[in-house]
Amino acid sequence: MSDRTMTAADQPAAGAPAAGSPHVDAGDAGYRKDLKSRHINMIAIGGAIGTGLFLGAGGRMADAGPSLFIAYALCGVFAFFVVRALGELVLHRPSSGAFVSYAREFTGEKGAYAAGWLYFLNWSTTAVADITAAATYAHFWSMFSDVPQWVLALIALGVVLTANLISVKYFGEMEFWFAIIKVAALVAFMLVGIYLVVTQHEVGGHTPGLSIISDNGGIFPSGVMPMLLLIQGVVFAYASVELCGVAAGETENPQKIMPKAINSIMWRVGLFYVGSVVLLALLLPYTAYTGDQSPFVTVFDKLGIPGAAGVMNLVVLTAALSSLNSGLYSTGRILRSMSLSGSAPKFTGVMNKRGVPFGGILLTAAFGVGGVFLNFVMPDDAFELVLNFASIGIIGTWSMIMVCSLAFWNRSKDGRVTRPDYRLPWAPYTQLVTLFFLASVLVLMWMDGGIGRTTVNSLPLIALALVGGWYLVRKRVKQIDEERAGGLTADSPSPR
Repeated sequence: MSDRTMTAADQPAAGAPAAGSPHVDAGDAGYRKDLKSRHINMIAIGGAIGTGLFLGAGGRMADAGPSLFIAYALCGVFAFFVVRALGELVLHRPSSGAFVSYAREFTGEKGAYAAGWLYFLNWSTTAVADITAAATYAHFWSMFSDVPQWVLALIALGVVLTANLISVKYFGEMEFWFAIIKVAALVAFMLVGIYLVVTQHEVGGHTPGLSIISDNGGIFPSGVMPMLLLIQGVVFAYASVELCGVAAGETENPQKIMPKAINSIMWRVGLFYVGSVVLLALLLPYTAYTGDQSPFVTVFDKLGIPGAAGVMNLVVLTAALSSLNSGLYSTGRILRSMSLSGSAPKFTGVMNKRGVPFGGILLTAAFGVGGVFLNFVMPDDAFELVLNFASIGIIGTWSMIMVCSLAFWNRSKDGRVTRPDYRLPWAPYTQLVTLFFLASVLVLMWMDGGIGRTTVNSLPLIALALVGGWYLVRKRVKQIDEERAGGLTADSPSPR
């Protein structure tokens, strides 16, 4: 390390690695450590419970039947591997740039560039899915039934964007209460569902229990293949589990908080996702569920309890807004890390006085406005279309996390880095198996035909856009890298 004086932009934020550390992300400067343990724990819960369960499970249950719980369990295992690998990297070096910062450290600027823009693809399209879901939920109430879907989508985007721009503390509080509402609702549903199964209380003219499954084609009413083909959609349901890794850069004492939050994800997956889907299968025939209504609302609607379906619909609306809120938050931080290394537009690196990188947040919101137009043009297919493109971004993001984890493991073998006590188990086999699983998801998307095949076929265009974009930004990346040479780096080996 040179004795060259650090500039203000190079100074690490409080809690960031000191000057003697080999890698410091300049994008971490300026953030406030306002997220507490309760925020991170509930953000981890919120990341594991979102639109993919509350809305997506209805259509998937109708397509695959009770076997859907197998898909949720399988994807949940790999989601846990991904977030556990990210957790190890976070304890190595907390950063608001998260996996983009780690990609810069272990694979160079090209890797960071690709990781960041794939993540942006994920959340910019997820934002469209979330506002679409919010508009769909709002149509449940008669007072909104005549309001065009695109108008409701625009209102949802405007409300969440305004809240997200206030401060990270306000974001943390919103997510804290959003997560409590979601967890409380799921616990209430599961308690009611268990009671209905145990007492054999009729639901919509059907007696709950295993007979509901056996009398309607069994666990695989349409065969195994429909369940396998739905895996890409189930992956989308777990899309936010990596959010706690991004939030670590604005957290006090992440070394203590993060392991507890990440370890709890596994049992949450088993309880809330798998448990809820099993109960849905025991309460009503899979044919009773549809893609345009939350399956939880369907159950309470069939029970005929006055107001119960409306309350549950309000809860799932909250889940959609929570997911949108998280997407705006995380992309703002990721884009700022990229901007300060030169691989994203300069305005996405701008912060306000409250430590909010509003430039990146507004860029993601702009794509949300595009989603409003999509809801105007094709309201019936908007959710499914963006879900598939979001899945591409998720697969790319998760793959980069596992590649970084594998590189980190390799460096630990020759002593260049020291693995923390909190580790991804069974490395490097866990990383390799997860990468194989993610590649298999792409194959399944192509086999599914329709929008899924179109999405996979668009991969060369996405790759071409990434390559073209790199040639546009590489001179700026190199210039910034050279300016920082000799001082604290932004994780940046020279662009290759």
